[in-house]
Amino acid sequence: MLVDFNTLPDTSRIWIYQASRSLTPEELAEIKADLDAFIVDWTAHGSALTAGYEIKYKRFIALALDQSNASASGCSIDASVHFIQGLEKKYNINLLDKMNVSYKQGEFVAYKTLVDFKKMAKNKSVTKSTIVFNNLVANKQEYLNHWEVPAEESWHGRFM
Repeated sequence: MLVDFNTLPDTSRIWIYQASRSLTPEELAEIKADLDAFIVDWTAHGSALTAGYEIKYKRFIALALDQSNASASGCSIDASVHFIQGLEKKYNINLLDKMNVSYKQGEFVAYKTLVDFKKMAKNKSVTKSTIVFNNLVANKQEYLNHWEVPAEESWHGRFM
C-alpha cells in the first residue's frame, strides 16, 4: 500500500539508492510513476506492504517500509531489488553500486568512486566537515537525522 513518505513512522526500514547522475525532470516524473505502481502491488507472503518514498536532490531514491503490519521478506526484498535493476536499465544509471560516494560541493552533489574519494581525502580535497550521504542508514529516523552529515560523523570519516 502506497502512503505518503512523511506519514511513515520513524521506525520504518529504509533503503537508499543513489543514482550515478542527476535525473532529468522527465525521468523523475516517470520514476515516480514507476515507484507508485511498484509500491501499490508490493507484498510479502500475500500481505500488502505499507511503504512510501521520496526522491532527494534529483539523485537519491529513499524507499521506506512500515514493518508494523507486515515485514519485508526475502522475496519482497528481491522484488524491490529487481525493480531497482529495471530502473537502472531503463535510465542507463547505476543505483545499486555501493562502492561509490556522494557528497556535497556547495549545493552541487558530487559522485565519485570510493577509490577517488579516498584520494581526495588524502589530498584534503574533501575534509571531515564535507557533507556526505550515509546511505547505510537503516530506518527513517536515521535517514532524517544521520543521512546527510559531515564526513567525520559517518563511515566516510575513516578516510580523513
